[in-house]
Amino acid sequence: MSGELVLCHDCDLPNRLGEVPEGGAARCPRCNGLLYRRVPDSIDRTIAFATGGLLLFVVSNVFPFLSMEMQGNVTETTLATGVQALFRGERPLVAGLVLFTTILAPLLHLTMTLYVLLPLKQGRIAPASRRVFRLLHKIQNWSMMEVFLIGILVSLTKLVEMAAIIPGIALWAFMALIPIVAATTSSLDAHLVWSRIGGRS
Repeated sequence: MSGELVLCHDCDLPNRLGEVPEGGAARCPRCNGLLYRRVPDSIDRTIAFATGGLLLFVVSNVFPFLSMEMQGNVTETTLATGVQALFRGERPLVAGLVLFTTILAPLLHLTMTLYVLLPLKQGRIAPASRRVFRLLHKIQNWSMMEVFLIGILVSLTKLVEMAAIIPGIALWAFMALIPIVAATTSSLDAHLVWSRIGGRS
């Protein structure tokens, strides 16, 4: 990565990027804009966050998300049943969007991160790493679990007067998963990964 030519995001000045120590940053000599910040222990930390995120993802999708008790009847819901209800309600586009942004995108984000980084941790390069890593950057922008959670909380304020709402373990796991996915993204040093797999960011 040392000697790589990068453009400043603020003033477009070409800069030759030198060796940046862990925790250090390179700045543009003209505008002092940030060119690159090297995250300490990036690969180890990102693997740890992604692994923890996958565990939380499994819990949030397998166990009940919410339970509603109304007139003695208890109904349990999961993330998948919410998507199914939208399909049954003849809202396939909304259902597909919820499915992708709250289930598929986070799952792909975490699994693709581990697919690329685990072999790098062992000094190897996984097949098609460059293609997967490029796709990862596109997928992670579609992970919108926090928007879905806000929608759930707004709905609960309307339902709480009609039924007893019992949060399930999946809801707590889902709430914990949101910052874990964000930490996975922020701890990933893309420049470092590209330099290891022989590609360009």
